Amino acid sequence: MYLYLGSHPRTLILITSPSEERDGKPRKALVFRAGVNSTQAVVEFLPKDEVDLLNVVRLTQRGVKGCLGMISVENELFLAVVTSAAEVGNTRPSETAPEAVARIHEVAFYSLTSSLWDDIDAVSNVDSPDRDYNNPQAYEHPCAPLSKIISSGTFYYALDSSWDLSSRLTRRLARDPKISNDIGTFDERFVWNEYIARSLLDFRERLDPLERDDFDRCQFIILTIQGYVGVFSMALPAPPTNGSPTIATLSLISRLGWKRAGTRFNTRGVDDDGNCANFVETETLFGTDQHCTSYVQARGSVPVFWEQQGLQTFGQRIQITRPHASQPAFERHFVHLTEEYGPTHAINLLGTKENEAILSSAYDRHLRIAHAGLGDELSITHFDFHSQVRIGGHDSVMRELRRMEAITDHVDSFGFTMCDTTSHDLITNQRGIFRTNCLDCLDRTNFVQDILSRTTLEQYLLLVRREWIHSNTLWLHHRELWAENGDALSKIYAGTGALNTSYTRSVFSDATKSVSRAYINNFQDKAKQTAIDMFLGNMNSQRQVTIFDPIHDSVRAALDKRLPEYSHNKRCVIFVGTWNLNGRAPSESLIPWLFPRDCDPDMFVLGFQEIVPLTAQQIVQADPEKRRIWEGKILETLDRRHQKKSDYVLLRSEQLVGTALMVFVKSELTAVIRNVEATTRKTGLRGMSGNKGAAGIRLQYHDTTFCFITAHLAAGHANVEERNMDYRTIETGLHFLKGKTISSHENVIWLADTNYRIDLENEAVRSLAESNSFDTLFAADQLKQAMDAGIAFSGYEEGPLLFRPSYRYDLGTDNYDSSEKMRIPAWTDRILYRGHQLDLSAYSRAELKGSDHKPVFAVFRPSIRIIDPVKRAALSRLLLDSVLHTEPGEKLDDKLASMVLPEDFHSNELPPPSSDEQTWWDTPDLPDGVLPILSFNSHLYRHSKNPFDEDGSVDSPLSSSPSSSDEELYSAAIMTPDRPTPVTRKHPSPPPIF
Repeated sequence: MYLYLGSHPRTLILITSPSEERDGKPRKALVFRAGVNSTQAVVEFLPKDEVDLLNVVRLTQRGVKGCLGMISVENELFLAVVTSAAEVGNTRPSETAPEAVARIHEVAFYSLTSSLWDDIDAVSNVDSPDRDYNNPQAYEHPCAPLSKIISSGTFYYALDSSWDLSSRLTRRLARDPKISNDIGTFDERFVWNEYIARSLLDFRERLDPLERDDFDRCQFIILTIQGYVGVFSMALPAPPTNGSPTIATLSLISRLGWKRAGTRFNTRGVDDDGNCANFVETETLFGTDQHCTSYVQARGSVPVFWEQQGLQTFGQRIQITRPHASQPAFERHFVHLTEEYGPTHAINLLGTKENEAILSSAYDRHLRIAHAGLGDELSITHFDFHSQVRIGGHDSVMRELRRMEAITDHVDSFGFTMCDTTSHDLITNQRGIFRTNCLDCLDRTNFVQDILSRTTLEQYLLLVRREWIHSNTLWLHHRELWAENGDALSKIYAGTGALNTSYTRSVFSDATKSVSRAYINNFQDKAKQTAIDMFLGNMNSQRQVTIFDPIHDSVRAALDKRLPEYSHNKRCVIFVGTWNLNGRAPSESLIPWLFPRDCDPDMFVLGFQEIVPLTAQQIVQADPEKRRIWEGKILETLDRRHQKKSDYVLLRSEQLVGTALMVFVKSELTAVIRNVEATTRKTGLRGMSGNKGAAGIRLQYHDTTFCFITAHLAAGHANVEERNMDYRTIETGLHFLKGKTISSHENVIWLADTNYRIDLENEAVRSLAESNSFDTLFAADQLKQAMDAGIAFSGYEEGPLLFRPSYRYDLGTDNYDSSEKMRIPAWTDRILYRGHQLDLSAYSRAELKGSDHKPVFAVFRPSIRIIDPVKRAALSRLLLDSVLHTEPGEKLDDKLASMVLPEDFHSNELPPPSSDEQTWWDTPDLPDGVLPILSFNSHLYRHSKNPFDEDGSVDSPLSSSPSSSDEELYSAAIMTPDRPTPVTRKHPSPPPIF
């Protein structure tokens, strides 16, 4: 197809080429214009003859393959089109309709809002020393990082949009024939451009059936997967009946999941929804003119919360970041797998070295707990790959795996999928899946998956063509496909090809790749991670492009105004404490600090400064042992306190040299606290040293976000401006994943040694402190003066300072500093907060003597918002129906404001609304809403029907999805029984399971 550029107004027009006309159909055009802002577009689907070409400036691009979608970058709206691609092959040539695949080589981004980038290639080299900075071409195209990723040769799409490359054969065969060839039906786990294509998919869905057929025939929309696709066709010996050779096709398709996408050291483990890093579904397809066989395997990172921090070389340090809070996410992951694929047998290839042993032990422990609920659906085999290779070489790995009863039994019981090529009748179905992992899920994993694929393919051949087992051609192609697969997946995740995809490759080559990986992972992956997050719509400030739709805008605005109707609030208690330890270990009871009031906090947030002595050695590489000692002491205190009511677990901790932050929560809350992340920011030596700086932890408690920061600012009585600068550096430079910053959160709490002093003479301060004359002291407080002037901590609040300055004391006493320096007492240790939901109920200090500072604490009673997704979806559908049936002259805003849910809504579909005293999920049968795996039934938590459909015949994603997007709300509102659901989605995750 051709891409034309128009002006006045600026317009992009995709027109099918003459060669694409079929059955005498007229050529069609898809016209794009910018809307009222950088996230809105106006799109029209017209016959070519109706397109006004008078304002066309030029033919911009020939040979366009299709459109990937629209994205807003730097306040400009861009259209992404595939300009170069190459066919890989036909994965099922015996099919009536070809199932051919193409690999994307180049993508272009055209602005709908500006002509500035028209002549600048998004993939051009902008680092040339000769570039002219007075010329716009000297600047990098805003979409250059995106173009670099998509044009890397790892993205594939179906040449004919009538078949779904994102779904394995078993899933496609199980679909209703009416929607099996619908481009809007796909496995959303693997379609990487779903975010930028969503508005076009919704636009397509709103077309009438005849227009939609024309739209699909033009193949304007391309849906792409990332991973690997390889195809080999070969002639195999025929049966003696006719002597003609049989043409067989061997294909390998690896689909990389995008839900926890990222590079090697930036993305590890699992997220709260059960999505794990580097999750890949790999399908081996073998087809002849009689049968098509499919065998599916999966790989993925160990599904617990873990990461590797610091400068990574060849001995990467592994940290289990939430050791006591991973079980709910771990079980969600395996529930997803068993729902999707059936029984799952995990093969863990981690070794016995310290790093891998820690991770392997955590994996095994979590799996044993999950096994109690899932039973025979879940099992595991531990196989030390490196140890086996050292003993017997790579050849011995296949022999040992085939000798292991657990492996061979599951190979036999899982089987494979086979269908008749002509009739598509299902002959046998795969009944389970192997999930293989090593540390990165690359080299070792690929090697073992190659073996399992060959073993299963041999089983099939024993049934249909025993003599083909001895075909050197077949196994040569099979091995080559897996070698290329290993290289492709390794380049995506680690930046280089696989190390031992083929163990005949030289050791020198592997060493070179190891060095390259270390360099890429440390110095290039962060920028790549940002581009990936932008492409997937994960950036915190990012907004999805929509196509002009006043109905959608009206309903969204109405829903925002009516938040209280589908949510409720509950109170919780958060204890926040900060203490400069002066490098000291625990030496006294912490009860006076942690339990100063008669309450049982839901969460303890504790910040420490100087948890290790600030020596040169510690600054270069901090020892985490002191932090672990304090974590153990705190857990011991929480466990042994008098009249214990709850158990606590360490949710997350983070350390920057001497600054450490820890979050402890009640064990029953781990399932409702999600999206936990940690980060640090150095401020010492102009940001190069961690002797000063901050550690931050952010989390989402139900539907309310929190950010906690502990910091150690610049010391010295006179260094006020340095402290102000440290604050500004942290406030603007502390970044979490996906572009989130401190300001991205509803509630922010600083618990820090701010080092701000009191601008009075030493004797005066001591005298006023002894007489508890706090008002006079507070008036001279440097932090108060900075806040009043708006120089630092602007917008933050602090409780009244009704306790004596917490700094500095003689160690082990209640006496202010009597050393030669005679430091002036000060309120250096402070807790400041920002957030409308935070209610401060206590702010004081504890009289502990284990350091030269006194620990400070605050108790907050915030209001936590809990959104009912089913009720929100029902209200959204009601509002949409109302909009669609607005009478002429009727005021839409008034009508939306007056719409209410039916009085019997709760009695028919939902339990009574929750309150601060009672929640609908807490019943005698299910205390605290905990649902054991053995007793969970899908109808307890799935609402597949919209409560307002009288005949109940329409399945609506509004009532089955835990969080529907606005586009999905619109699609569901206009859906009719004879119109298929545009996207085949998985059911929502089950409730947390213990």
